[in-house]
Amino acid sequence: MTEISVSTLDNGLPLYRVAVPGTRAVTVLVAFDAGARTERPDENGMAHFLEHLVFKGGEKYRTYRDVNEAAERIGAVLNAYTSHDLVAFHITARAEQAVAAADLLTDFVGRARIDPGELDRERGVVVQEIARANDQPAMVAEHLIDEAAFGDHPLGRPVLGTVEHIRDTFTREGIVGFRSRRWAPERGAAFAVGNLDGLSPDGELDELFARFEPQPQPGAYDPAPSPQERVLVHQRDSNQSHLRMSYRPAAAVSDPRERAALQIYSTLLGGSMGSRLFDEIREQRGLAYSVHSVAHAYADTPVLQLSAGLESTKLLEALSRMREIVTELREQGPTREEVERARAYAAGARTIAFENTGAVARHAAQQTILYGQDPDPDTTIALLDEVTFDQVAEMATRVPVELSVACVGPHTVEELQSA
Repeated sequence: MTEISVSTLDNGLPLYRVAVPGTRAVTVLVAFDAGARTERPDENGMAHFLEHLVFKGGEKYRTYRDVNEAAERIGAVLNAYTSHDLVAFHITARAEQAVAAADLLTDFVGRARIDPGELDRERGVVVQEIARANDQPAMVAEHLIDEAAFGDHPLGRPVLGTVEHIRDTFTREGIVGFRSRRWAPERGAAFAVGNLDGLSPDGELDELFARFEPQPQPGAYDPAPSPQERVLVHQRDSNQSHLRMSYRPAAAVSDPRERAALQIYSTLLGGSMGSRLFDEIREQRGLAYSVHSVAHAYADTPVLQLSAGLESTKLLEALSRMREIVTELREQGPTREEVERARAYAAGARTIAFENTGAVARHAAQQTILYGQDPDPDTTIALLDEVTFDQVAEMATRVPVELSVACVGPHTVEELQSA
């Protein structure tokens, strides 16, 4: 059983200790409700750019080289991520190096210098990252479906931002201002996950996370807009196309049972090799080499996304049939056998993922910061195990007819609208 304790530091930052039995590793993670959806229009890309810049050094480890070499000396792996909802930084090390890992992380993240010279050098790196994403049709399709589903809302803008912002408009003053405005400890959380034997109970970890200064409560993010049907196409002269379809199910993301039911529904729809989409679109009809569905819950709205990579001449047939499969599930419901199979697969996949302390830490950040809920990985697995056939059948009826569609390939909006 996972043992969890939580305390709130004087700066307002909740600190969770999540003891996971049977591992030699520990992950230390800190995250804030400061993702891309909290950016103003002229700040698009700033949350991700700031993620890059903090790795350039803090007060104790003053340069990127100091940070990187310190991580290597303790045999640790550093990483970070920015989503629309969160920005997070984490380090995974052997248990006996837990304090050293936390010292390193809290220094360069909590006391980041944001060196002006490094800022200008890093612009070119992020511009190349954007260029690489734009060179990948599948990534372009991901950005396009966000825009189709959410329009000019922050959820519809790319997390990476624009070349113009990165290269020309972001200043150190603006970036530091964004950090001060959004990185409020009360709207974040810190985690030590895994083998905690290397952490003493004398408050040493608390002192390290006290390096994050108290900040005023930030303003609320813009709520997700109402669903709209929208079709967007990025025309590309290619024999291959990348299709994305986005539904907004009527599921309450604040209810963990509904998130679990939506996960099981998505699994039987297109989340495994035994799913309806994989079986019919790929195996029976040979319409796509890649097809799947993913259920994702933002802080305030769910998304069910269907994806396919396929030969361009087969796109319209695949789009039509994929939509029909969703309709069949809505009107006729799933079978009990496929619900049982999907439930076992989803719970098993989650259990396997949670063998990794980093996965447990990232999940805990989402659970606590976005939803204010129990970060216990055992609870999440149990919720999947407990999903009933009736819950999944009900969830199938909540997937609307309306959807947004995005495509990269040699097609037109009119073609997709007629499919």
